[in-house]
Formats: sequence, C-alpha cells, structure tokens
Amino acid sequence: MAYYWFKAFHLIGIVVWFAGLFYLVRLFVYHAEASEKKEPDQSILKTQYEIMEKRLYNIITTPGMIVTVAMALGLVSTEMDVLKSGWLHIKLAFVALLLGYHFYCGRIMKQLEKGECQWTGQQFRALNEAPTILLVIIVLLAIFKNNLPLDLTTWLIVALVILMAASIQLYAKKRRVAQEKLSSSTD
Repeated sequence: MAYYWFKAFHLIGIVVWFAGLFYLVRLFVYHAEASEKKEPDQSILKTQYEIMEKRLYNIITTPGMIVTVAMALGLVSTEMDVLKSGWLHIKLAFVALLLGYHFYCGRIMKQLEKGECQWTGQQFRALNEAPTILLVIIVLLAIFKNNLPLDLTTWLIVALVILMAASIQLYAKKRRVAQEKLSSSTD
C-alpha cells in the first residue's frame, strides 16, 4: 500500500514542480523584456516580476521538487531491486540534469534581481524548452523501462527540438513584424 501512496504523491510533486519550472522561466522572459520599457514602467514591472519569481520558486517550485525527490526515495525503498535496473540509472541522470536546471533557474533569478543577467527574452524562451525535453525523456523511461525503442525515441526528441527551435524563431519573427508595423504607424 505504501508504494501507491509514494507513487501518487510522486506524480503530484512532478506536476507541481514542472508547472513551477515552466512558469518561472516564462516570468524570466517578461522580466528581461521589461528592460525594453521606459521608466517608470520598467522599474514597476521588474519589481513585480522579482516578487512573483521568488514566491513561485520558494513556495511552489522548490516544494514540488522536494516532494518529487522524497516520494521517489520512498518508491525505491519499497522496491530495492529497481536500483539494479539500467533504465533507472539513465532516468536518474536526466533527473540530475533537471535538478541542475532547477538550481540554475534559482541562480538566474538572483542575477535578474541584481540586474546582472544579460539574457534576452528570446534566450529565455529557448531555455524554457529544456524541461519539456527532460520531461519527455524521463516519462518515456519510466513507462517503457528497459523496452524503450531508442531509435524511435531519438528521432522523437530530435523532431521535438527542431519543432521548438522553429516555433521560437517564428514567434520572434512575428513579434519583429508587429513591432515594425507599430513603429511605422506611429511615425
């Protein structure tokens, strides 16, 4: 019975953690783009984004990560033989990357607050796709375990990366065109 409780709260933790990670970097996009605004809008927006980022990171994202990891340890404690599985070692490597991403986001948040971060909104949009790729890989490993079709999975991940990169570029072009139209209409 403990296995099911651990698994349920592990999944809940994953949902909370990823929701926080996705929204946190989206806030970074807006925070970076606030630099393009004139005063007093710039200061007001940056202050608001800093508050939102801290609350999201400390009250939602980090607790979601802690619940996810704690429940994973609980799951493993109910089935110690799973530690011998190769798929789990690979999954844990990707989880380690995700943990690194989490703490890197915390570092970026502090840099933004100090005004030391030079990332653009466009760069943050690209960074925001990293947890999506990690999520897909981790979930596929958890579902397929040792039966994951590596050739198909590799093509799926490559296609996902290309689709994300193309979407980011198309959106950037759409924004540029819209800004050019706006600036030409005000002239």
